[in-house]
Amino acid sequence: MAGAEEGLKQRKVGSTAPANNLQVSRVVVPTAEGIKRDQALDKHVEYEFGGPWGVVAIMTGFPILMYYLWICLVFYDGQLARPSSVEDIQPFLWRMWEHIRVDASPNAYAWKVYTGLIVYQLFLAWIMPGYMQEGLPVPSLGYRTLMYKCNAVGCVYTTMITAALLHYYNIFRMTEIIDNFGHLMTVAMIYGFGVSFFMYFITVATGNQIRMSGNFIYDVFMGACLNPRIGPVDLKMWLEVRIPWVIVFFMSVSGACKQYETYGYVTPNMAFMCLATWLYLNACAKGEECIPQTWDMFHEKWGFLVIFWNFAGVPFSYIYSVVYMASHDPSKYRFSTPTYVALYCTLLTAYYIWDTSMSQKSRFKMQTQGITTYRKTFPQLPWGTIKNPSYIQTAHGNRLLTDGWWRYSRKPNYVADWIMSLTWGLCQGTCSPIPYFYSVFFIVVLIHRCGRDFERCAIKYGKDWEKYCSIVKYKFIPGIY
Repeated sequence: MAGAEEGLKQRKVGSTAPANNLQVSRVVVPTAEGIKRDQALDKHVEYEFGGPWGVVAIMTGFPILMYYLWICLVFYDGQLARPSSVEDIQPFLWRMWEHIRVDASPNAYAWKVYTGLIVYQLFLAWIMPGYMQEGLPVPSLGYRTLMYKCNAVGCVYTTMITAALLHYYNIFRMTEIIDNFGHLMTVAMIYGFGVSFFMYFITVATGNQIRMSGNFIYDVFMGACLNPRIGPVDLKMWLEVRIPWVIVFFMSVSGACKQYETYGYVTPNMAFMCLATWLYLNACAKGEECIPQTWDMFHEKWGFLVIFWNFAGVPFSYIYSVVYMASHDPSKYRFSTPTYVALYCTLLTAYYIWDTSMSQKSRFKMQTQGITTYRKTFPQLPWGTIKNPSYIQTAHGNRLLTDGWWRYSRKPNYVADWIMSLTWGLCQGTCSPIPYFYSVFFIVVLIHRCGRDFERCAIKYGKDWEKYCSIVKYKFIPGIY
C-alpha cells in the first residue's frame, strides 16, 4: 500500500510474540484522496436492510423461520407444514408453539453444553500459542493496523480430541447433540440476542461507537463497535470461526454417530456432510491469518447482523440435511454410485476454487503490506499464491487484483462457496425442500452483499473501480453474470 509509515511497530509481523503486545502494529497512511474517500465511507449516510422496520422484521422473522423449518424437518417428514383450513390456523399455531415449548425449551442440558463450548473456545483462544498476523489499516483508528492471534488450528483440533475422549469414556455422547437440536438452537438464539444488546450498550457507555445512525434498533442490528477484544482474543474473528463452524462440524459428526448406533453403519450421504463440514471448518482454521485481510474485520461492525448469525444462524440453519438424515431411514435418500461420485467431485472441485481464490486475494493483500512469508498449514493447495500478480494501482493507494481466479470474476470465492452450499442440500436428494434453504438463502445474501461491496468500492476507488470493472467484467459466473 502506498503511503507513509509511523514508528509504532512493536513486533515482526508473523512472529509468535506475546499476546499482550498484539494491539497495534503500525500506522499505514494512504494517499490524501484515499483519506478523503475513507472518511465518506466511515459515515452513516443511508439505511440498509430496509431501515429500522426492515431490521425489526429480520430480527423477529428469522428466528421464527428457523423454528418453523426445524419443526417441519423433524415432525412433518421434512415437508412444509401449513394449516388445513382457515379454521385450522389458530390450532396450527398452537401446535407449532407446543413443539417449541416441549422440544426446543432452553433446558439445563442446552445451557450447559452451549455455554461450555463458548467458555472452552475462549479459554483455548486465550492460552494457546498462535501465529501473529497483521491486519489491514483501519481508517477509524487513524490507519493503525491491528495484530491478530491466529491459533484456530490448535484450538479446533484440541476440541476434536477433547470431544472424542468425552465420547469414548461416555462422559458426553456425541449422539446427544443432534437429539437436543431444538433446545440448543433456542439457547444459541438467546446468546445471539443477549450479546448483541450487551455489546451495543457497553460500546455506547464507553464512547467507542462508530458510524451510528441515531436509531436504537438499527444500530443494535448493524453494531456499534468495530474491534471488540478481550485480552488477546479478537471477538469478531473468534466468533466467525470458533462457534458456528465448530457446531456445524460436530452436528454432522453427531448425525453420523446417530446413524451408526441406529443402523450399524454411516451412509455415504452423512459421510459427505462430515467431509463437507470438516473441509469448511479446517479451511477457516488453517487460513485464519487471511481473515484479518477481509472487509468483515476492518470495516464491518459487530452487531446483531454478525453476532446472531454466528451464534445461531449458521450452526442451526445450514445443516438441515443432517437433521433430516439423522431422523429418517437411509432408504429414502440412497443414491447410485455414479451419483455419489459426482456429488463428491463437485464438492471437492468447488472447495479447491473457493480455498485457492480466498488464499490468492488474502496473500495479495499481505504482499502489498510487505508480508511475503506465509503459514504452511494443511492443506496448502496449488495456485494458492500468485507470483508477480497483475493489478490496478488506485488513486486511493490500494491495489485491485486482476490475476488468478480474480481475472475471471469479481467474486470467484462466492461462486464456489454457493456451489458447496448447494451440495449440502443435494446430498439428501429430493426428500425434503428444507435442506436447500441454505443455498437459496445464501445466494440472496451473496447478491445483497455484492451490491453493498460494489457500491462502497465505487465510492472508495472512483474511476479506478470503473477501470477494474472494464477488465474484470463478470460479477459472479464468467461469461454469464
